[in-house]
Amino acid sequence: MKSEEIRALAENELVARIAELEEERFRLKFRSGTEALEEPLRLRSIRRDIARLKTVQRERQLATRGR
Repeated sequence: MKSEEIRALAENELVARIAELEEERFRLKFRSGTEALEEPLRLRSIRRDIARLKTVQRERQLATRGR
């Protein structure tokens, strides 16, 4: 997910997307403990997408405080 796409999301969409990716990451980590994953690099990309989403979310919080 590109940062331009993330910045275009509304706040509620941002929160929903974070929750969705956190759940997917949990399921993949759980499954990786019991079996080999088809796409082991998917965990890395999910983790990075979550970080990007949280960064944009934090930037928005700081922007509203600065006003």
